[in-house]
Amino acid sequence: MKVTINAAMTIDGKIATASGDSTISSKDDLKRVHRLRAASDAVVVGIATVLADDPKLTVRLARGKNPIRVVVDTRGRIPADSQLLRTACKVRTIVAASSQASAADIERIRQTGAEVLIMGKEAVDLKALFSALDKIGFKKILVEGGGELNWSVLNLGLADELIVTIAPRIAGGRLATTLVEGDGYDTISQGPKFHLARVQKTRAGELVLFYKKK
Repeated sequence: MKVTINAAMTIDGKIATASGDSTISSKDDLKRVHRLRAASDAVVVGIATVLADDPKLTVRLARGKNPIRVVVDTRGRIPADSQLLRTACKVRTIVAASSQASAADIERIRQTGAEVLIMGKEAVDLKALFSALDKIGFKKILVEGGGELNWSVLNLGLADELIVTIAPRIAGGRLATTLVEGDGYDTISQGPKFHLARVQKTRAGELVLFYKKK
């Protein structure tokens, strides 16, 4: 299995403003992301991203198939009117929850056509989830955030590749979401190390950095 984290951020490292605006990528970069989705077996996001952005996570700006959509949602909070659940009958959708999700919420989600996997007691066990996806046959996993999920995937050593688009803008804000949230490390040396494999520049002046795990 290959796990790739893809994200767009401002020069100052924000993937969303304090108010939740995450419209960072240019049209050219969005086309690249959609090509990346089309080449992936599954795309994984956290519930915070769903609640903030209500994404479809389908392939629209490129040719290719839609990936399976996976939501990490510990308590089963995904809204029934979210774009993911409203299209769950057309595009396979999996909600990975924990035992903290109520039976009523699990049934509510399943009634939309989405599948529910219970992957832990207090929180979703990401290692178990990714192992389950691997056993199903999903070999190319794309993680599209947000910051908390990025932290968990990186901290557990699950990411093989990190693709970061840096847009020529400043967001600021001490409450704005950064590329990687979570608890963080006490020292820089504790963090996972990546090497820069290549760099692309878009017509909008963005830099797309492709990092591989060392």
